[in-house]
Amino acid sequence: MESEQLYHRGYCRNSYNSIASASSDEELLDGAGAVMDFHTTEDDNLLDGDAASPGSNYVMSNGGGAPSSTTHLLDFLEEPIPGVGTYDDFHTIDWVREKCKDRERHRKINSKKKDSAWEFTKSLYDAWSGWLVVTLTGLASGALAGLIDIAADWMNDLKEGVCLSAMWFNHEQCCWTSNETTFAERDKCPQWKTWAELILGQAEGPGSYIMNYFMYTYWALSFAFLAVCLVKVFAPYACGSGIPEIKTILSGFIIRGYLGKWTLLIKTITLVLAVASGLSLGKEGPLVHVACCCGNIFSYLFPKYSKNEAKKREVLSAASAAGVSVAFGAPIGGVLFSLEEVSYYFPLKTLWRSFFAALVAAFVLRSINPFGNSRLVLFYVEYHTPWYLFELIPFILLGVFGGLWGAFFIRANIAWCRRRKSTRFGKYPVLEVILVAAITAVFAFPNPYTRQNTSELIKELFTDCGPLESSQLCQYRSQMNGSKAFTDNPNRPAGPGVYAAIWQLCLALVFKIIMTIFTFGLKVPSGLFIPSMAIGAIAGRIVGIAVEQLAYYHHDWFLFKEWCEVGADCITPGLYAMVGAAACLGGVTRMTVSLVVIVFELTGGLEYIVPLMAAVMTSKWVGDAFGRQGIYEAHIRLNGYPFLDAKEEFTHVTLAREVMRPRRSDPPLAVLTQDDLTVEELQSTINETSFNGFPVIVSMESQRLVGFALRRDITIAIENARRKQEGIMLNSRVYFTQHAPTLPADSPRPLKLRSILDMSPFTVTDHTPMEIVVDIFRKLGLRQCLVTHNGIVLGIITKKNILEHLEELKQHTEPLAASWYYHKKRYPSSHGSNGKPRSRVHHVQLIRSFQDGRGGGGDNSEEEEVHLLDGSNL
Repeated sequence: MESEQLYHRGYCRNSYNSIASASSDEELLDGAGAVMDFHTTEDDNLLDGDAASPGSNYVMSNGGGAPSSTTHLLDFLEEPIPGVGTYDDFHTIDWVREKCKDRERHRKINSKKKDSAWEFTKSLYDAWSGWLVVTLTGLASGALAGLIDIAADWMNDLKEGVCLSAMWFNHEQCCWTSNETTFAERDKCPQWKTWAELILGQAEGPGSYIMNYFMYTYWALSFAFLAVCLVKVFAPYACGSGIPEIKTILSGFIIRGYLGKWTLLIKTITLVLAVASGLSLGKEGPLVHVACCCGNIFSYLFPKYSKNEAKKREVLSAASAAGVSVAFGAPIGGVLFSLEEVSYYFPLKTLWRSFFAALVAAFVLRSINPFGNSRLVLFYVEYHTPWYLFELIPFILLGVFGGLWGAFFIRANIAWCRRRKSTRFGKYPVLEVILVAAITAVFAFPNPYTRQNTSELIKELFTDCGPLESSQLCQYRSQMNGSKAFTDNPNRPAGPGVYAAIWQLCLALVFKIIMTIFTFGLKVPSGLFIPSMAIGAIAGRIVGIAVEQLAYYHHDWFLFKEWCEVGADCITPGLYAMVGAAACLGGVTRMTVSLVVIVFELTGGLEYIVPLMAAVMTSKWVGDAFGRQGIYEAHIRLNGYPFLDAKEEFTHVTLAREVMRPRRSDPPLAVLTQDDLTVEELQSTINETSFNGFPVIVSMESQRLVGFALRRDITIAIENARRKQEGIMLNSRVYFTQHAPTLPADSPRPLKLRSILDMSPFTVTDHTPMEIVVDIFRKLGLRQCLVTHNGIVLGIITKKNILEHLEELKQHTEPLAASWYYHKKRYPSSHGSNGKPRSRVHHVQLIRSFQDGRGGGGDNSEEEEVHLLDGSNL
């Protein structure tokens, strides 16, 4: 990692302790039960003087060396300085600088590719490295997804029994070759033994039921305990879904170790255990995290991506598409998911590479064939009945249910997660997982619809009843003798089995809703896609059966009489389950286009895309009525990640000078001059402040902006100069200009730091509306923006300042009234009342005149004042 490379290159660990101790991908942080609030640790905290952020308190040694007898300037620092341009943990990258670095690298390669065959080969390698890394990512994602699917199915069936003929076979595979299975009991064969048969020697009776009950609970608790222990001990970042953190990382935030090798290994293992434990969670969300780990690891094989954080995030966007591709068997839906939901920067070439990565991952998964049905997913279904116009009414009602469920779940889950973070209960993650797993297993076993794997449940709910289906949901009565029969007659009344199944499904619906709220957020890998789809599928199947029976008993109603002919197959309950699943998932995540594509790729129901669109849009509208944040955005906000949501609208009227730092009560803005500082003064400024960046001005008198220098870069540059450049002393002059200032002959060698200076920092005037500033930060990915007035630096706005400002505005129910009136501005002149120019000093600070203590007076005499250190006004 960066810090380790700096150390091995000779950096003094004592004088560079905070950088050398930065977390790497191999280092693990035990975050179990901790509140991951990065509000006070991110690099956007450029002007937070209350608490220094990690990596900002650099302690510089008092270097020196013998004074040079010559005034010859060694512009050694014009060469690239190792470590400059890198980032600490929990810091935000500079998108603009990273893109500039990539363009410069590209120009250098193009200028040399005609020099020799070797340079031409290097240019080809550079051009194809993007395709190579996404190919490797797709191959690894598909292979790991297939392995996880096979292992999870086997361990899930292990809770019920074991295959004596081959221990590595699950229940279905064990009975494939058996000649003793029947149509009604196709899963029972002599080769498969339940735990009651193995231990007690009997398959029926109360004792057998109790033994199977006990073994089911025992294996569920064992899997859950092993999963949470592995996560806590080896990789705390392997818990949860991973999508909120992936969204934050793709927006430019750095969380070292979150996409590392240990996280990948532990997440893969514990995901299998968590799914097999029977907890109300899925593996689809964590598969996106697994794929991004693969993309991050493979990106280090290519310097084009390993040395550029912005380029690396293009690989991660493609990896997230591959993750959804193998999770749902939906390559196109994966690309759209990456574009709509997780990616912050998505250029056209990333779209192509995401499509290719999703294709490769899907191809590998199809080759493995983990489900044994020659499909990419377990619940692929095909319906043979079209939908009718009147069915849009129940489809829209399912959309309303999905929106209400999504809004309720987000609020309930966030409230529980907040309580977990703020109480002692969150300090015992292992106990919490064991408790939730025990409750889940105890209440899930008696109900066959909660006992089985959630993916199997969704498959059964999606499947249409036919002559080959033996599910209890398909136990309709025959019209001839009223007995139970499995016919393909579409118009048939529901039998006792169907009504019993409906009651069991209602209980399963309540159980799933409650347990999903408490399960999502545990310290184990936990996805939300499958539980949400299961809740929607249960509700949809119940509604579908109800509409089907209405059509049968009241076929003369005008709704059914118009479209449902006598003897024609009119209602498909499985379709309602599919629509309900999409509606509930859309209500929780607020996805639209990508969700519809994922569902029709998932089920093969391309003909039913209009009902899916109607239900998904309805669920989004209903959910947005209670809050625009989806579950992932809500968890980002809960954890305090520095994420600017592009979907959020800024409707308040404020100006840049209301948000900038420093404020009236803050310490003055610390700046550097371009050529009058010494090394000792620069060290003092860095050691006495916690700011992570400093504006560079012409002089204390001029105050005109020259550029912006980062604290980390200054520290690295000085340390590098002391090791490699003789004559650098405490009284050496530091200059950021192209040419050295005129110095006495006996002066020590000056230190040139122009190479680390950002000559084109983004600036706005103090009267720039904040809605424009917010758009600039969102679209350009800025870390900070300087605020000027007539060319004079007044303050700075960081990403943290914007997030704090947005949080303050959210506390108001209505947009704030304008506190400044553009047409009533009276700008101060540059000369005083005596006709002489006003003096300018080192520190300036912008304040407002207040009429009523809040600046809201109706007088037209409101004006701005720039207060100087000598007490005068500008």
